Amino acid sequence: MRFGEPCELDVSGAPKPLLQRALWVIERHLHDELTLATIAQSCGVSTFHLSRAFSEHYGRSLTDYVRGRRLSLAAESLAGGAPDILDVALASGYGSHEAFSRAFKTSLGLTPEAVRRRGSADGLPLTAALDMTIGRAPSLAPPTLRVLEDRTFASLSGRFSLAGMRDIPALWRRFMELYPRIQEKLDPAPWAVLSAPDDEGAFDYACAVLVPPKSALPRGLDRMCVGAHRYAVFTHAGHVSLIRATYEEIWNSALATSGWTLADRPVLESHRTGFDARTGEGGLEIWVPVQPFPPSGSESM
Repeated sequence: MRFGEPCELDVSGAPKPLLQRALWVIERHLHDELTLATIAQSCGVSTFHLSRAFSEHYGRSLTDYVRGRRLSLAAESLAGGAPDILDVALASGYGSHEAFSRAFKTSLGLTPEAVRRRGSADGLPLTAALDMTIGRAPSLAPPTLRVLEDRTFASLSGRFSLAGMRDIPALWRRFMELYPRIQEKLDPAPWAVLSAPDDEGAFDYACAVLVPPKSALPRGLDRMCVGAHRYAVFTHAGHVSLIRATYEEIWNSALATSGWTLADRPVLESHRTGFDARTGEGGLEIWVPVQPFPPSGSESM
């Protein structure tokens, strides 16, 4: 297989989970020209899809992981006595000794020269290769494909890290205090609107409810517009606290199995009719914006 070509199917005819494919591509091509776009192309998904799947599952960006793996291999090579630091820098994806040394010192705490002199990488914060073994069996039902027309929301937003997702219920508590003051709800069911995580794993999350485009909003809430698009809609039937596992399955296997990849638009969550805000039971619908692969455009690390 040439780098950049879609990964082959397994013997059952189904694609292997996305993150396992991505990790294989990364380890196989660490010394090649390796970008988010080329990894995504090899895995048959968009850059947005791969970036979101990786950061939400591992709590760090794919870009940061690749950088960490390359610098860790470089440290091991230097500790083993590699004679030419520039050669190690070039093999690690850096165009100069200076750029490599700055990144190496920032990541590992020592200069390349110091690691070569000490002859050991022991004690350095190296990035080990992530486990490529497959986790739990698929459990999600196939999504339904729907088109959502232009929507306007009354919203309360916050910015969160993947490690700080435990603070999202507090945002909902504040939103529900304002909820009774929203006079022109088109539908009483609340929604959530989520942006894709950035390279540091931070993302925007908004608690929202549908309103007319020009409705007056109570102080403390903002107007948010979401343009018309096509969505793959998955059902999360369990308790709301378990939704992250559902997202991981969507990104890692269920979305690709359905023949789609993530588009660069917000993901939506819609409370189902029987959702009980007091208990968190009743389930949600997860609206994933989709596009066929390959997407237009590219993105590099």
